[in-house]
This record gives sequence, C-alpha cells and structure tokens, in this order.
Amino acid sequence: MGLDPQAKFILEQMELAGAPPMHEQTPEEARAGADFTALAGPAEEVGNVENRTIPGPAADIPVRIYTPEGEGPFGALVYYHGGGWVIGDLDGVDVPCRLLAKRANCVVVSVDYRLAPEHKFPAAIDDAYAAAKWVVENGPSIQVDPTRVAVGGDSAGGNLAAVVSLMARDKSEFSLAYQMLIYPVTNHSYETPSYKENADGYLLTRDSMIWFWNHYLRDEEDGKNPYASPLQADDLSGLPPALVVTAGYDPLRDEGEAYAKRLKEAGIEVEESRYDEMIHGFFWMPGVIDQGKKCIEQAASALRRAFDK
Repeated sequence: MGLDPQAKFILEQMELAGAPPMHEQTPEEARAGADFTALAGPAEEVGNVENRTIPGPAADIPVRIYTPEGEGPFGALVYYHGGGWVIGDLDGVDVPCRLLAKRANCVVVSVDYRLAPEHKFPAAIDDAYAAAKWVVENGPSIQVDPTRVAVGGDSAGGNLAAVVSLMARDKSEFSLAYQMLIYPVTNHSYETPSYKENADGYLLTRDSMIWFWNHYLRDEEDGKNPYASPLQADDLSGLPPALVVTAGYDPLRDEGEAYAKRLKEAGIEVEESRYDEMIHGFFWMPGVIDQGKKCIEQAASALRRAFDK
C-alpha cells in the first residue's frame, strides 16, 4: 500500500524546509527545531486545563491535567509524550490530549518527565512511574476513579507506558486498567525489516533512532534491561489490556507488532492496528492528516471501553 498523500505532502514540506537531520544536531538544536504544533490543528476546549507539579523521585514533575465537562469521578489516562526521550514537551501533545479527554470523557494527565542526555535511563521511567502512582493515589483530588487509570503514549512515550505497566505489575503498589501504545519503541535493536525498509525518508529514521538511544542509555547493557526494552522481558503475563498502533512507513513498526504478539501469547487482551499508509508521528498531526484524527478516535473508543468495564 502506498504512502498516504497527506503524509507525503508533509514530508515534502519538511524536505523543502532544509533542516539538518536530527542525528547531526545537538539535543538543544533538536529541541529548538522540533515544534510540530502547527500540524496538530486547533486546540479544542475542554472542561478545565491545569498546569501544576507533582512530587517526583528527584524533583517535582510538571504535569498538565485535562478534565472533561461534567461530574466525576472519571477514568484517567496518564500520557507520556514522544520524542526519543530527548525532545518533546507538554505543548507538543496538547491537542491530542484535549481530543482524548473529550472523546474518551476521561481526565488526561500529561507528564513532562525528565529528558536525556541530561537525565539518562532510568530517569524518564522513574518519573513516568511516579506520575502514574500519584494519579492512582490522589485520584479523588482530581475527580479520578483510582480503579480506572490507564497509561499511554506515543513513540518513546509508548515505551514509557509499556514499561510503567511492567513496573506496576512487578512492584504491586497499584493497578492499571489499560495501556495505550502508539507506535511504541519496544526494543534496543535496529535489525527488523521495517528498520531496513524505512531507514530514511519517512520522518523518523534509523540514524535518528540510534541518536536517541545513544543519548538515553548509559551504556549498551542498559538496552537489554526490560525497563528500556520491554520486548526483552521474560514474562508479559499479568499486564493490563492494550491497544497497540503501528504505522506502515515507520522503522518501529515491526517491534511494536512483535510486542503486541508477545502480549497476546501471554494471555493479554490486545487491540492491534497497523495504519499501512502512515508515517511515524501521525498521531499528533490530526490537523493535517485525516488518519491522525481516526487514530485518536480509535484510541478514545478503546479507552472508553476499558473504563466502562
């Protein structure tokens, strides 16, 4: 199946802009040039949006809490943005988080976890876990039912959501109702067919993923840790039900699908979708890519069903 015309147009515009490849930039340069908010479209109104901080393992963690109209308690989605653990922020996923809060009728807590290379593995997962735990333990204060808390994210954020699900099972400090994994990073490896087919030219490249991983990990050994590479976990049983979304023109496609397969083999209920014509990042491009809107609607429907159980 061919590349979606809307995605093709976005790639052509990016090429015309002439920015240097991500892997040739410093983290500071990459962050300064990584503003894709114009592709998200207009920000829909929700009941309430609050910026605040919550306690973290090293310092307070900034979060943005989206609350829908109406009376709680609501289900909640703890959302982790993408950006290879190096770039990305709350503003970059503001529109998708608003759409999810409205469409799923849930509270969304977007987490501004610490970034690498200033804060290497496991700083991001420590913050991500602490944020999910805080939402469960403080649910009533933000109109959330603590028994209906999900985690989710895109790309590196999908990695964090998968890892927090593993950590929550392993530590047994709280339970999660669902995990929403949008084209997640699941393995520190670059050898899949999708890495070879989509190595260059489709926004996320093989070289940029190597750059991201090298900034995130302290050493190669970290890449074998299931809390960095959840696909390498020995046991995936006992995890919450999952939505796993992949994109056809994405280096991460095959590892996302491999993780979905492992979850199913472990007896986990999984809704799996490949958007064949899509590139990495389309989930936060609903303003310019129709299938981005469709994916957000699918994710919201999955969350509604999970929260209604």
